[in-house]
Amino acid sequence: MKLLSAIVPCYNEEENVADFYAEFMKTEDFFQKKDIELELWFINDGSKDHTADEVKKLNDKDKRVHLLSFSRNFGKEAAIYAGLEKANGDYVVFLDADLQDPPSLLPEMFTYIEEGYDSVATRRVTRKGEPMIRSFFARMFYRIMKKISKTEIVDGARDYRLMTRQVVDAILSLPEYNRFTKGIFGWVGFETKWLEYDNIERKKGETKWSFWKLFVYSLEGITSFSTAPLAFAAFMGVAFCLGAFALIIFTIVRKALFGDPTSGWPSLVCIISLISGVQLFCLGIVGQYLAKTYMEVKRRPIYLVKEEI
Repeated sequence: MKLLSAIVPCYNEEENVADFYAEFMKTEDFFQKKDIELELWFINDGSKDHTADEVKKLNDKDKRVHLLSFSRNFGKEAAIYAGLEKANGDYVVFLDADLQDPPSLLPEMFTYIEEGYDSVATRRVTRKGEPMIRSFFARMFYRIMKKISKTEIVDGARDYRLMTRQVVDAILSLPEYNRFTKGIFGWVGFETKWLEYDNIERKKGETKWSFWKLFVYSLEGITSFSTAPLAFAAFMGVAFCLGAFALIIFTIVRKALFGDPTSGWPSLVCIISLISGVQLFCLGIVGQYLAKTYMEVKRRPIYLVKEEI
């Protein structure tokens, strides 16, 4: 029999663990008919509630349920990578514990794997239930990435994805510290089938993704899969140098022809402030890439394990 491994990153999801398990196991009959066994890896990402205890309760009655607890919160990207390292399945799927990734789609997803696809990914076609400003900036992020990156990152893409072992091994071959999984999926390639569904709101609890965290995550994606910001910084430098040269010529000509002394210190202060701001902005772009390089060369582990069951 073959094995399907489900990876479930968790951060303060004690209210959803049991409900998720119940929903996921509704697919058991389908996979039994396909001679496929199931295993569940709950990756406890430094939760401050009783998420680990809820998973242990499941493990007591079902040994197919496994737990990996981090020593602290390392983030969802680290949890996904840890799950990939632990999963032994011929097929691997990511799901969120909050049931925004409906396990009921799994039979349909596996059907496409049988047809020859290497992975089956999901994307939301609506953002019902999300704040309007958050939805707006999310769409803007995907539009920007489409223009500045050669890696395909689909608008509305979820981490909910079913993959063959070949795809999993390809992702594991990229042990980079600064991870942006949506980009990594696109970078490794392989033939992917996309499934669309309407947004599903969390069953219980509150989202752990604030606007600020999403903003920082988007910067991680941009700097991980595009060097366009560096080119933009260089372009701004050249543009301001040319502008400054033109102003110097204009000032000299005006003085020579009209004897007009240089004046207008308020406007001069505004120009200096503008140029200083652009310089700091461009320096910040370079700093982002330098910081990522700094974190990579230190070779720190992506996560640390506190407990494994």
